[in-house]
Amino acid sequence: MDGGGGDSKMYHFEEVSKHNATQDCWIFIDGKVYDVTPFMEDHPGGDEVLLAATGKDATNDFEDVGHSDSAREMMDKYYIGEIDMSTVPIKRAVIQPQQPTYNQDKTSDVLIKVLQLLVPFLILGVAFGVRHFTKVE
Repeated sequence: MDGGGGDSKMYHFEEVSKHNATQDCWIFIDGKVYDVTPFMEDHPGGDEVLLAATGKDATNDFEDVGHSDSAREMMDKYYIGEIDMSTVPIKRAVIQPQQPTYNQDKTSDVLIKVLQLLVPFLILGVAFGVRHFTKVE
């Protein structure tokens, strides 16, 4: 994947991210910008995969799929320039939703299990007690 020569056009992130529609789709992978609009209908994963790669660095998405050598060679015909990486926003840290602490829940779970075990014995004990004390001799 040659990716062009030294005279390649330099694009800003804002400009590249504006091309995010089926009729006008640009993505960037490994700092290289590709106009994949003509490939939208032919992409084996569908056009929604390419659209999901717009507006961000699609390098990880591309690599995770494990594209073939022929797919990588095919990219050359869609290459239009380089992205100015200094204009790409810093990746936002994904903040996981805070999980509730389960220590409190474990205490109530243990209590419920103990009660599930004791209640039948208590009922059985009361039944025997009633029978024993109400028995006429």
